[in-house]
Amino acid sequence: MGQLNTLFGIIFPLLILFYVLFTWSRRSVAQRKRLPPKAGGAWPVIGHLHLLNASEPTHITFAKMADAYGPMFTFRFGMNEALIVSNWELAKEFFTTNDRIFASRPKLVASKLLAYDYAMMGFSPYSPHWRHVRKIATLELLTNHRVDQLQYIRAFEIKTWMKELYELWRLNNKGEKVVVEMKKRLADITLNTIFKMVIGKRFSSIEYGNEKFQNVLIEFFGLFGIFIPSDSFPFLSWLDLGGHEKAMKKTAKIIDEVFDKFLKEHRERINNFGEVEAAEKGFMDIMISTVQDDGQHFNCHVDTVIKATCLNMILGGFDTTTITMTWALCLLLNNKEELKKAQVELNEQVGRERQVEETDLKNLPYLQAIVKETLRLYPAAPLLVPHESIEDCTVAGYHIPKGTRLIVNVQKLQKDPVVWQDPFEFRPERFLTSQKNFDVRGQHPQFIPFGNGRRMCPAISFALQIIYLTLSNFLHGFEIDRPSEELLDMEESFGLTSLKKTPLEVVLTPRLPSHVYG
Repeated sequence: MGQLNTLFGIIFPLLILFYVLFTWSRRSVAQRKRLPPKAGGAWPVIGHLHLLNASEPTHITFAKMADAYGPMFTFRFGMNEALIVSNWELAKEFFTTNDRIFASRPKLVASKLLAYDYAMMGFSPYSPHWRHVRKIATLELLTNHRVDQLQYIRAFEIKTWMKELYELWRLNNKGEKVVVEMKKRLADITLNTIFKMVIGKRFSSIEYGNEKFQNVLIEFFGLFGIFIPSDSFPFLSWLDLGGHEKAMKKTAKIIDEVFDKFLKEHRERINNFGEVEAAEKGFMDIMISTVQDDGQHFNCHVDTVIKATCLNMILGGFDTTTITMTWALCLLLNNKEELKKAQVELNEQVGRERQVEETDLKNLPYLQAIVKETLRLYPAAPLLVPHESIEDCTVAGYHIPKGTRLIVNVQKLQKDPVVWQDPFEFRPERFLTSQKNFDVRGQHPQFIPFGNGRRMCPAISFALQIIYLTLSNFLHGFEIDRPSEELLDMEESFGLTSLKKTPLEVVLTPRLPSHVYG
């Protein structure tokens, strides 16, 4: 206890000193420049941190604050200032006119410990390393041509998944309802598909104990959403308050060991058998043959680049894709008319004697509208990963200093009543009428579930193909219902992504002839 009091006696005066210096510096700038509005309720030293609490996700708190302080306001995370933006016109100015300036990422503890010391593309600062890695990932895995080449993987995984669901129903059907927990089932097909594309093997075939490793991947995202004191108070970096950094190091070690083994297996196979056919190469094979250490592009060893980038592809696709499909099913189960319309479309375009194929997807506009409306109401990342300015700039007449963090509240932005009629209602038809031409690729700043600008998610086509194919086959192959008459709970949980807080239990009944399921 005496040591704790001594430690507190040292730290508290330092906090006061830093707060005084920070406040004086900010007021000095404010006298010369017009700064953005500041949210009220800040406390000395900790800023607005006390306004974030365990009762609701951060993006919901920020949405309420936007109603009080406007579509752009500053929020102080301890010693760090962040701009919270929830208006599409302001976001557009950040992601177009000032896109280069805000193309970097803040150096957070989680990005260092979990993302290979900032080497992972999604969390890397703006640099030659980031630009080169993104170029490789986009050209070698995420182009429409490459996505089409990998169609056979998605087709196999869908057929296998549908057969497993049918067998589950058949073995458990005793004249009673067969209830299936779908969050895990959706994660299974997503992981198997993405692992096959990136690593060249199904996730379920991995020898490490797939249940344990899947939990590690989920833990990865949970750790990214945890508050780390040293992110807000850099001078506390020598302390691991809460033990979160220890947990991050443990999770990172497990993941690295797994991916290191993948890398060695791929190199041994190439050395023993030579290069495989281009269409059958996994992304890791392509990275091995593409990434060369020329001393100009990368800020770490080539093995680290390969592991970090492959992990980025898997984590980025797994979590967000699974979440989107989960919310889509929740919305349909709570809106039976829209569910019925989707199945009528599938009956008309596909028929009752086969499963849905990728060539059918272009003929399913209502299904695509359902996915868009899901992404509008429940974007997988309701707060875009923070950006950070690399130099001073002016936005909407306000001076934005270098080093300012930018957090865009996409969920709030996409519920603007000026843009969307009945913005809180689930209405897929809007994407067939008033917002018919809206896409998700940054062309319409009112609708940016995958972000916008240089940091926009490069895997849009990759993600949408998995989502469309999985949802269309599931809705076509099964009648689905809620376990009870009560509407499903739509409460969101905490974290980097917007998970459904409670399980998603669905009552399944096959709606096609048995031979269709294989």
